[in-house]
Amino acid sequence: MGSRNTSVSFCLLAMTLVPAGAIAAVLEEVVVTAQHRTQSLQDVPVSVSAIGGEKMMEAGINRMEDLQAYVPNLTVTESGISTDIFIRGIGTGMNQGFEQSVGMYVDGIYYGRAQLARAPFLDLARVEVLRGPQNILHGKNSIAGAVNLITANPSDYFEALFSTLYEPKYDEKVADIMLSGPVTDNLGLRFSARLREYGGFVENIFLDRDEPQYDQATFRLKAAWEIDDKTTLLAKIETGKFDSLGRQAEIVNDEPSTSSVFLFTGKTEAEILNNTQFPGVVDVNIDDSVLNNYQDFKRTSNGDYSNNDTLNLTANLTRVTDSGHEFTAITGFLQYTYSDLCDCDATAAELFKLALGEDYTQYSQELRWVSPADQDIEYIGGLYFQRNELDFRDKLIQDSATVVQLLNAADLMEAGARGDIDPLQLSGTPEEVLGVGDAGNAVANITAPRKFLSTSNIFSAFLQTTFHFGDSLRLTLGGRGTLEQKTGSRKLEFADLDGNILPIGEVDTVSAITFSAERHDLKGKRTEKSFSPLLNIQWDYSDEGMAYFTATKGVKAGGFDARSNMSPSTDPTPRNPNALIANQQVLVGTFEYEEEEATSLELGLKTGLLDGAAEFNVAAFYTQYNDLQISLFDGTLGFNVGNAKEAITMGIEMDGRWQLTDYLSIGGALAILDFEFTDFKNGQCQQDQVPTSEDGLYCDYTGMSNQYVADWSGTFLVGYVRPISPTMGIGMGLDFVFTDNYNPSSNLDPRVEQDAFVKVNGRIGIGPIDKQWELALVGKNLTDKVVVVYAADTPLSKTIFGATSHTAFVEPPRSIAMQFTYRM
Repeated sequence: MGSRNTSVSFCLLAMTLVPAGAIAAVLEEVVVTAQHRTQSLQDVPVSVSAIGGEKMMEAGINRMEDLQAYVPNLTVTESGISTDIFIRGIGTGMNQGFEQSVGMYVDGIYYGRAQLARAPFLDLARVEVLRGPQNILHGKNSIAGAVNLITANPSDYFEALFSTLYEPKYDEKVADIMLSGPVTDNLGLRFSARLREYGGFVENIFLDRDEPQYDQATFRLKAAWEIDDKTTLLAKIETGKFDSLGRQAEIVNDEPSTSSVFLFTGKTEAEILNNTQFPGVVDVNIDDSVLNNYQDFKRTSNGDYSNNDTLNLTANLTRVTDSGHEFTAITGFLQYTYSDLCDCDATAAELFKLALGEDYTQYSQELRWVSPADQDIEYIGGLYFQRNELDFRDKLIQDSATVVQLLNAADLMEAGARGDIDPLQLSGTPEEVLGVGDAGNAVANITAPRKFLSTSNIFSAFLQTTFHFGDSLRLTLGGRGTLEQKTGSRKLEFADLDGNILPIGEVDTVSAITFSAERHDLKGKRTEKSFSPLLNIQWDYSDEGMAYFTATKGVKAGGFDARSNMSPSTDPTPRNPNALIANQQVLVGTFEYEEEEATSLELGLKTGLLDGAAEFNVAAFYTQYNDLQISLFDGTLGFNVGNAKEAITMGIEMDGRWQLTDYLSIGGALAILDFEFTDFKNGQCQQDQVPTSEDGLYCDYTGMSNQYVADWSGTFLVGYVRPISPTMGIGMGLDFVFTDNYNPSSNLDPRVEQDAFVKVNGRIGIGPIDKQWELALVGKNLTDKVVVVYAADTPLSKTIFGATSHTAFVEPPRSIAMQFTYRM
């Protein structure tokens, strides 16, 4: 996937320009703060990858989705109305009530909301990705892993950077600006900004435009104040917007209908929309563009957009005592809003629209104590508090005459099965008297507004202690205790286009059958206590080699479902109280879901080779998840949260790098992953699949794998840098990204499985050896592979038309950009 579960920490391979003889065929040390201490990457007893900010700019890594090509077993992709982040086959599905199983942290502040994964990167010092449960030092729900983004600090001397990138095929324009340096003897400032526009790579043939179009702008001011020789304050304010028009989704499969209603049998949804006619009942004749129902980077849509605004404030106050103990207070304020419009039926037909919006506010405070390093006993401990307030709302908008006519025709063909047989009609034809053929009228020009509110208060304390037994053996014990209190409410109504609530009646019956939606008003409270322990053993078996073993237990809190269209009650759906024969549809939704737990074992080896010219790392892991939180598409319009009783993920991750000569370096990674649901009987059925559960709602996933899981994947990187004159140099790099086949859909439908592929990214740059400026060509997906990163059932295709159809999100084809960078 540009993407897929591949690559590795050695991605710091230099593609910058260096003079002859400057590299003595040894690797540059990679320094990280993954455990709140400054350490060499080779000394950290965790499966971790790190990528430097300069590499990210060179490779065109603009946001989380771009990062996955350089990190093993990481998947990040935009999905229908959310963003999926998975590590080792574990992630959080599509539901605004969820916090992510893969925690994202920016300068120590927790970013747990999926929407924030879409925010662009700006002026980063590095990114660190930790795999496996990280519930001690990164404690908030990071049950699958953690992504740490560390922004660059003000420098001790004046420096400036201006970088611009232009890609003509998809009209991508990026500008980066950075100014940094001291203002006084004890105060430094760093200002950075990124502006990005993108023209799109999928043609919307109905609206005659390319999509998705991006308009992004991020601004940051960071200050470093040395209050005295022992106390430092880092303060940051950042604001940004990331807006998009359209989306990279298209219908990729449309199989003939099996419905006998209107004689649909043998016609695809596109054919039905294009030329179905029933004189006197319905005339559906949509633009010919709906016939484009296969993968070709073309789509039909009435229009989508997403507008996002973010603000964060961070203050990090650190004091170091005379004895070397470090005390840190990190205060964070985070706020964002977004407004989306989704033409989720994925066609140019006016079927329905979904408007979404969210306001989120987060306050956090962490107090941390870090003891001096290299002592017989070392400590990292602290206290953490966080409060979240979430206001999510969405609204199904049904203002389509097409849907009304289709439902009326269906009701007539099925002798009133779509609505109520209503005795209040006293004159007219027998059909009119019986209320047959009027079901569509009940949902003409309606909306289904929903409001979800949630608050969360988290209190936790953590302590991690390392005992040194001689110079080569260390034992680390850790634990975090957490108390979390949550409240949640969700209310769904039916209203007219002006927002006036409609009385209970046939609108309820028709909405239940057609949209799988019913009115409800739910409230709940949760209080959870959890403890996460850790045991780690490290053994330095040589001067350049370290082996480690880790056993840990992680917990992710439960919560409330924001996106189910139904109540968890088994009572019949409300219907017209005056109906002679009421069609009482029974729907079963979800509201509250339980916490999930992970028990993980990991055995790793990190070793240096060839007198510092090479290194090789390997980690084997086994993790069992209980009550895994999942989000299941209901096959119509909604998503229901549930818990898979048990799942196991295991595998091996290997990476290495080798400085072959002064100028040539190579690296590689291979990830082998085996995921299995060992007890999961309440899974989402595929289209045309017969349910296996007793209640006729679910399908058994026991023994199956998970979304985004490839049996193997990897990356091979080549870097070459050398002088071409006494003052000039050239740098080249090739990244080969490869993966086995995987399934991008949550219901693992084999009809949308992504085939194995090899994708190549490359870069060549030239400039002076002192790196004052550089001109480069940056190529992505040079092998021009078609990569599906997410797929799902097309909403309403089965419910209304009886057709099997799938919609997929795709990655961009081949692109080549020109990049210029100037430094002072």
